[in-house]
Amino acid sequence: MDTQRFILVTLLVKLGVAAAISSALVRSRIFKLLLFREERTLSQKIQLILFIGIPFALGVMVRGSVHNFLAADLSFESAILLGIIGGRVTGVLGGTFVSLPALGHGEWLMLPLNALAGLGAGMLRNVVSDWESVWSFSPFIDLSIYRWLRRNISRPQFNWHTSFFLYILLAQFVRMELGHAFPRYVFSLDTSNWAVRLAIYATSVLVIATVLKVWNNTRIELKLEEQERLLLNARMQALQSQINPHFLFNTLNSVSSLVRFDPEGARDLIVKLANILRRLLRKGDAFVQLREELEFIDDYLDIEVVRFGPEKLRVKKELDPESLDLMVPSMLLQPLVENSIKHGLTPKLDGGRICLRSKIADGRLQIEIEDDGVGMSTFTPGEREDATSGSDAGIGIGMANVAERLHVVYGDAASMVVESPAGDGTVIRISIPVLQTLEAGTSTIAAIYEARSSTPR
Repeated sequence: MDTQRFILVTLLVKLGVAAAISSALVRSRIFKLLLFREERTLSQKIQLILFIGIPFALGVMVRGSVHNFLAADLSFESAILLGIIGGRVTGVLGGTFVSLPALGHGEWLMLPLNALAGLGAGMLRNVVSDWESVWSFSPFIDLSIYRWLRRNISRPQFNWHTSFFLYILLAQFVRMELGHAFPRYVFSLDTSNWAVRLAIYATSVLVIATVLKVWNNTRIELKLEEQERLLLNARMQALQSQINPHFLFNTLNSVSSLVRFDPEGARDLIVKLANILRRLLRKGDAFVQLREELEFIDDYLDIEVVRFGPEKLRVKKELDPESLDLMVPSMLLQPLVENSIKHGLTPKLDGGRICLRSKIADGRLQIEIEDDGVGMSTFTPGEREDATSGSDAGIGIGMANVAERLHVVYGDAASMVVESPAGDGTVIRISIPVLQTLEAGTSTIAAIYEARSSTPR
């Protein structure tokens, strides 16, 4: 009776060990990406074998060195997992790898046994019509068997889940029989008690199903992340395309106003406009350095200064040099500067001044656009409005667009506050998390998602 109890306790611990190892592995970003792939190169297959094989091979070593800790050995189940996830080559190589420590214990038959178990699982993977079926395998196979029998009474057909379930039982049966015949060369839990023996079979199925369930949850999370990245990119592209024509029409109006009385000035503006157009055509740049964004603003302000005159439009900059290398969403500042000119300074007969400020404070990038114009009439004196909250009453298209883009990229981690006492100018304050320079080749989708997912909630 003590032996039966020991085996049952060992089986329970086996389930815990399987859950712990599978949960620990998915903490690795590389391993999660390997799981996400259905087709893998040889290098990626080797990586998968090492990720899965090392902890399970260590379990075999622990079982051999720690007395009565038999639950640490999950080499048989890991070989089947490697085969069903990676295919025949991965199954054979993985089954061989996890069996190497057993050779040190004199268990010579474990290597061919696990290699064949991995091969069989890999062959089963190759005949599955839908690879997603592999990840939806469940230990509660009774209903599947019932449905399979009902369908096959009239028209026999292949059922992968049932086949995989029966394959695990068959492989475990072969293992236990070999262990009974060659106890020195094969490690296997066995007993004459039919109920405990049934529990041994069930535990093998549960271990494999549990690990697949944990890893499938990770795959689903990755798929959701990918869908979110695609959605964020689509929204950013839509908002970007909304800004470009709005800005270009205003700039072309500025150029046309100079053509008749100042051709030289008009030519200079066309050169500036060409620089601006080159920037706008770079649609893949979701993020740029603040330095580059300010250079773009300089071209835009040069156009506006020519239109208004240097005595009516003055520009001042107070920029922290350390902030200039940080990344900001492309076309972040131009709509705000345009709003200051159009709604703040244009109504004033004597023009006014725009001041651009940037600094790093409390681990965040702080940007200010201030003008001494007439203020925004939609605000009462001393009123403050958080433009990222979704309320854009009275805010121009450009400002509302910027607020929406900040919300798309950073979520609640960004803020855009507008202070506009009537008749006393407007201050727009933007606070965003620090995003360092991105590596070359980083995609727009990855840049957007990195900025959003790396910020605190």
